[in-house]
Amino acid sequence: MTVFTATGDVDPFLHVSLQKGDKIYCESDAMVMMEANLDLKGSMNGGIGGAIMRRLANGESFFQQQIEAVRGGGDCLLSPTLPGALQIIDIGAKQYLLNDGVFVAATSGTEMKVRTQNIGNALFAQSGGFFIMETSGSGQVVVSGFGSMFELDVAPGKDVIIDNSHVVCWDNNLKYEISVTTGNSGGGLGGMLGNLVNSVTSGEGIVLRFSGTGKVFVCSRNRDSFAQWLKKKNGA
Repeated sequence: MTVFTATGDVDPFLHVSLQKGDKIYCESDAMVMMEANLDLKGSMNGGIGGAIMRRLANGESFFQQQIEAVRGGGDCLLSPTLPGALQIIDIGAKQYLLNDGVFVAATSGTEMKVRTQNIGNALFAQSGGFFIMETSGSGQVVVSGFGSMFELDVAPGKDVIIDNSHVVCWDNNLKYEISVTTGNSGGGLGGMLGNLVNSVTSGEGIVLRFSGTGKVFVCSRNRDSFAQWLKKKNGA
């Protein structure tokens, strides 16, 4: 049985312990170290069609890494691209939708599928465009968040509103939709359209509203804002 463990309080590694015959897949370049009993190869998980759809949905690499315990049990260390927390999620009874670039690794009984979004979420929420990644199967999936990670419980009558750049993943039973926090209209337009125009042009106020029953995992840092800050500091 494969065992995932996040090691370290700050910017952790994902420690993976595999028994002979176990197999995992992970995002390209995630592998840091592995023992000699393990084999590493590139894989188009789900075939070429699945690889293309993952690329469109989450901007992930066309090829994923597959690590298999061929000659006996062994350990490996994985690391996400961005610094921050790791969350190990059990899937089977529950499935999750993943925001862009958060996937790290998964056990072999799982699969990343592609789900379509409605046009409003696709155009404004920035979660994978018209397509978004959804887990399937049973096992464990590991996701990363830029900064610290926090688990929110959504319940009937307790909707939550979250800046999309801080959303890591969420229960696929939840309803989610674009929402606008500002009450000002833009360019003389009224109602929802005016609010959307104002929010898009100002960079403020576009959020995701979650309702129903389920969990949402959020991270403390906004990678796009951080990238803009770095550009300003470097004079770009």
